[in-house]
Amino acid sequence: MRIIIKNSSDKPIYEQIKEQIKAAILGDELCEGDILPSIRELARDLKISVITTTRAYADLEQEGFITIIQGKGCYVLSKNSELVREQLIRKIEDSFSSAVSTGKIANLTRKELTELFKFILEENQYD
Repeated sequence: MRIIIKNSSDKPIYEQIKEQIKAAILGDELCEGDILPSIRELARDLKISVITTTRAYADLEQEGFITIIQGKGCYVLSKNSELVREQLIRKIEDSFSSAVSTGKIANLTRKELTELFKFILEENQYD
């Protein structure tokens, strides 16, 4: 797994790390039991503060994606299907909110926005 930090991003570095690790877990790039780089190792590799990597790992642990075992390392937990579903629903809600905000800026009507959404569903063959 490779983590890429973008200094031009609006997201804080710990959030970028967290999102990329989550994506790797949800995309099966990282599987249950896989060991992650240590907090210090990741900080050294990315040339960032240990505090930043600690925050990213703590958030991932709190959200149920990893476990941190003192003195042994950080491990990927099994994907809890309900947790994964909630995370994906939250991501969809954020995307919809962003689309609605952009639609308002573009002065689209509710009907136009709905038609656009239906078109995208059909284009992606979503039943």
